Amino acid sequence: MVMDIKELIAKEYIIEDLKSKTKREVLVELAEVFKRGDIEADYDAMIEVLLEREKLGSTGIGDGIAIPHGKLAGLEKLIISFGRSREGVGFDSLDGNPVYIFFLLMAPENSAGQHLKALAKISRMLKDRDFRKGLTEAESPEEMYNLIIEKDKTLS
Repeated sequence: MVMDIKELIAKEYIIEDLKSKTKREVLVELAEVFKRGDIEADYDAMIEVLLEREKLGSTGIGDGIAIPHGKLAGLEKLIISFGRSREGVGFDSLDGNPVYIFFLLMAPENSAGQHLKALAKISRMLKDRDFRKGLTEAESPEEMYNLIIEKDKTLS
């Protein structure tokens, strides 16, 4: 089965301008956006899962990118949100620089393969400097969504 990002992200899950200034605030803001899509989940548990994952090592991978992720009991399907910070957030990134581009990935507890495929695909998408530039310069959530979907098609 081909991993199709379009099935996992919705326009409502995109935050054009994150307000958060700390790692925890970013994780809360990116997780709570799922409420717009009627995702049934224990949001407090989701934040705890994400914070626990960050303790293992930052999901800030460098180049202004972070891909926080985790698995949550009771979640029905893999979901992805996206957020952009215009000012950058200190996220303990591997390169020590602030993060501007965030993809948050939450997976059901028993979905190892799918979870890893989605992480790998997002990582591949973000290796493209032009794609990253497009995300930082996009002027609306719709434009960001369309960039993500178009980039995903080129990798499918």
